[in-house]
Amino acid sequence: MKGTQIRPIRTGDEAALRCFLAGLSLHTQTLRFFTGFSRPSAGMVGALMKIDELRDALVAVHEGEIVAHAMSYRGCRTDVEVAVVVTDQWQGVGLGPKLVNTLLIRAAIRGATTVAMDVLGENRRALRLIRRAWPDAKLTVSSGSVEVTAMIKQAVVFAEQGSVGSPLTA
Repeated sequence: MKGTQIRPIRTGDEAALRCFLAGLSLHTQTLRFFTGFSRPSAGMVGALMKIDELRDALVAVHEGEIVAHAMSYRGCRTDVEVAVVVTDQWQGVGLGPKLVNTLLIRAAIRGATTVAMDVLGENRRALRLIRRAWPDAKLTVSSGSVEVTAMIKQAVVFAEQGSVGSPLTA
């Protein structure tokens, strides 16, 4: 992860985000979006770029390339829902958990106390990370996916233990 910057997504990131999404393997696309695609649609790219009072989005950038994307949305079944995707070459180095932790710290600053995630049942890596971060999380299996609900306070404590940088409050 050395040399990788985590920051809020910017308007000028559209082309880099499109390239990042197109470079994901079909397996990674399916784990994140529950489907694969040959080219990301303009609507998908727009939705992943959107930041407003309900949405937050972060990217991890290495040498000018986006290597991961994370987003949160306020207002569904919990205070905030999160989703993360890391390019295949960067998986397993801790970037996903770092992005989730940063999103949750930012959400907690804005008053969120509960988090939800929908995880494809076959995404064993994500489910293991969730179990470690939130041992008391509620997991409900529904149509091949696992709906996860947890308290952010637990996650923020977990995040702060491993955090060395700013929660990007800007």
